[in-house]
Parts: sequence; structure tokens; C-alpha cells
Amino acid sequence: MSSILLVTSSPRGSESLSNALALELAEKFKAQTGATIVHRDLSQSLLSHVDGTFTAAIRKPAEDRTADESQAAAVSDALVAELMAADTIVIGTGLINFNIYSSLKSWIDHVARAGLTFKYTENGPVGLATGKKAYLVLAAGGVYSSGPAAPLNHAAPYLKTVLGFLGIELVETVYVEGVAFGPEAAEKAIASAKAKVEELARAA
Repeated sequence: MSSILLVTSSPRGSESLSNALALELAEKFKAQTGATIVHRDLSQSLLSHVDGTFTAAIRKPAEDRTADESQAAAVSDALVAELMAADTIVIGTGLINFNIYSSLKSWIDHVARAGLTFKYTENGPVGLATGKKAYLVLAAGGVYSSGPAAPLNHAAPYLKTVLGFLGIELVETVYVEGVAFGPEAAEKAIASAKAKVEELARAA
């Protein structure tokens, strides 16, 4: 059976538009395809940031790791397994200081593993997480998909670059933006995002 990996990162819980719309998109995919959803809520299962223990662990054979290194590697291994098992990845994040939440960056640092999700070759790095499609749900108070503030949007380009590096080149983006411009603007932004979610779900 196919699998959907849903990764949400906003600490705002049910009040978060990126969380809500990413979940809605995953649920619609599930209804269309019968896939199972594996939900990794990064605001609840906090990941440690990369430290010396982690970097030492991933550079050693399993039998040479200390107990702490084994534990650090086991967390990363589990996240890698979730990613590799998924056919579809849905990632939700707000734009904070023009980029993604640090919790999502930590998730990326755990799943971007040489030899597991990408490899180095004489012709350069090659992604190993191929055959998947990813969907980004990005929420913002301002408008960053186009217009004067677009150059400040480092979240979408960064996520697409990382996913492409891992071999995931089919990436769609749903924006729910401009929600800080008043109730009417927020209502229009949410309606537009929901329409995009519906469109993507029908195309699945």
C-alpha cells in the first residue's frame, strides 16, 4: 500500500494554517488513493539539532558507535526510513524570518544522509529518494510567492533545492499568504489555498 509522509512544523498547533492545509491535502490524497498517512509533527516530536555526537555517529559503522552515538543514529535512521517508504511527501511550514522553522531544518539535517538518501559519485552527488512527489504548504502573513517580497522568500527555493538533491524533483507548492492584511484578505487567501489543495488532490 502506498504511503504519505506528512511533515508539519508550526508550533501553533490547530491555529496554524500550514498545519491545517497540509493535513487537509494529505487527507484528500488518502481519500483518493487509499494510502496510509505517517504524520511527523515536528512541534511535538522535537528533534535535536546536529551536534558532535550525531556527526560522529553517521560517519562510523554501527558496531563502532558509543551508546549515545547509537541513539542519535537510530533517530535519524527512523526518519530516513519514513522518507524512503513514502510515495508522497507533504510538508507544511510557515515563513519565519523569510525561511522555514528550525524544527524543519533539523528534520532535513537528519534525513539528508550520504549513502542513504543521496550518494557521491565521480559525476557529482546523486539523489536516492527517487520516484516520489512532494507538496509544500507555505503560510505567510505577507505575500512572498510573487511581487516585491518574492526575493525574500528563501523557504520555497531552499526546500525545492534540498528535495531535488535527494532525488525528489516533482514538487508542487501551495501558498496561503497575505493573511496579515486583514480579515477579508485572510479569507481570500485561505479560499485560494483550499482551491489549490482541491486541484492537486483531483490530479493525484
